[in-house]
Amino acid sequence: MSNTFDDVIATLKAEKEKYEFEQNVKKVYSRPKLTKQVKKAAAHSPGRLDCFKDENRAYSNKEVRTYLDGTSYFETYSAMRGQDSYE
Repeated sequence: MSNTFDDVIATLKAEKEKYEFEQNVKKVYSRPKLTKQVKKAAAHSPGRLDCFKDENRAYSNKEVRTYLDGTSYFETYSAMRGQDSYE
């Protein structure tokens, strides 16, 4: 009789551990609800400003690249780039 009681206790402990694990997984992976204030702030984030859009930039990426290629900044960067190898 004690053998079946121990089996029942072991089964209940296993079920409890499984339930607690599932609850922790739900808690970790559940997506929080966004409030109206957070949604409003997202609409006004810096990434949404017109100054960060490509059509409103004063210089294209190509123009910036050609300008930087002729400066000492780029030459120093190119010379130092290989020295910081962390491998």
